[in-house]
Amino acid sequence: MKKLVIATGNPGKVREIKKILEEVYDEICSLKDEGIAVDIVEDADSFLGNAAKKALTISRLVDCDVLADDSGLCVDGLGGRPGVYSARYSASGTDEDNNKKLVEECAALDEEGRRASYVCAIVLARGGQEIYSCEGKCYGRIVLEAHGNGGFGYDPYFYLPEYGQTFGELPAEEKNKISHRALALKKVQEFLQK
Repeated sequence: MKKLVIATGNPGKVREIKKILEEVYDEICSLKDEGIAVDIVEDADSFLGNAAKKALTISRLVDCDVLADDSGLCVDGLGGRPGVYSARYSASGTDEDNNKKLVEECAALDEEGRRASYVCAIVLARGGQEIYSCEGKCYGRIVLEAHGNGGFGYDPYFYLPEYGQTFGELPAEEKNKISHRALALKKVQEFLQK
């Protein structure tokens, strides 16, 4: 039986990952499902560095594949911020406060400056060793008013011009085809199916 542990406590991420990798694994669990409570300090200076730290740490605790991702929003006019600090951009780190800070900082930028990308780095590990890593990117721009209440994090503010909608408005099935995480997970899926 092929089992995967997803090294996250974020239920939104778990749902997205399960949908894409359910054909590859017989069982997909979160850290909570496995009863694992480990505090891993995400202090690397890159998304891949943080993902590797999580995947390698957890893969030493379980006897199966471990997938960890680190993802975030990079805004051109903010010098790539929030970047690796996306989850803890504001003092409280809540979605509401993170979004408030993002909108305040982006209000001073023109449309060009509000161009942004969502980045997702994924590391797959087994037995304390990295077996695969990749990145996925999705391009859009930041809008100053929330649209839609789907997704999580910055999704209601991340606008995709070619769809005329934010990630918060896109149906989950559509988002799961084009998001940064979906693009990275497709690479993982191809690697696993080889």
